[in-house]
Amino acid sequence: MLSLAALYRYPLKSAQAEALTHCSIAPIGLQYDRHWMLCTPDGQFLSARTHPALLQLRCEITATGFALHAPDQASQAFQLSDFSPMAQVTVWESQFPAWQANAALNQWCSDYLGEPVLLCWIGPESARRTKRRPEVPVSFSDGYPLLLIGEGSWHELNERAGQQFDILRFRPNLLIAGAEPFAEDRWQQIRIGEVLIDLVKPCERCVITTRDPVSGQMLPKGEPLRTLAKFRRAGSEVLFGQNAVPLNHGELRVGQSVEIISYKE
Repeated sequence: MLSLAALYRYPLKSAQAEALTHCSIAPIGLQYDRHWMLCTPDGQFLSARTHPALLQLRCEITATGFALHAPDQASQAFQLSDFSPMAQVTVWESQFPAWQANAALNQWCSDYLGEPVLLCWIGPESARRTKRRPEVPVSFSDGYPLLLIGEGSWHELNERAGQQFDILRFRPNLLIAGAEPFAEDRWQQIRIGEVLIDLVKPCERCVITTRDPVSGQMLPKGEPLRTLAKFRRAGSEVLFGQNAVPLNHGELRVGQSVEIISYKE
């Protein structure tokens, strides 16, 4: 039987994961997933591809608001009221309005990275839309609300590489247990609890997967991309996981059964 083995969100883009036992979900994705992002003063997004120190940042959702944590730096609490509307930001080819933090929050983030940056919030409603689903809102993720990986696929990769890769290198939201390796490539639509999810396209993997998800240190020999490229290459891209879109609101809980509604033709 298929089940939801693990559930993760990343409140701050490119920063550390938060493992969850349950979370509300909507078409935009898991609650608070990638709702914050660091960008340059002119609005260009930053990621761990160019700023690996982001992997050591943690954005925490607390009982009274939110907090940022960084190594060797005092934590910084904040509220949504600390943000105000700003001009356009850019994530890849998408340009859209977001909200900018106050001076104190921006200075805290700038001090950590050692360069001027702005902390952005997606806002009460996202003005950005999913590329292949223009009716679907999306936060500051690279392109889609969810990333799904089969646990069997992860184990297959580890076996082929002869080493154990932390699943968080691949930054999934949903880890599905009980399926054969790469069975998710064939799924079109699934149901978890009352939540319907469309699997839209394979995820093209980048250099972030070669860095430790906590320390930011790079693995030797370009792993795991090196092993993935031997059997998961499509043209110039290396594929692992599926980009997905939730179709309704609901609640996800670790341990829920997963039903395959339809398969790709």
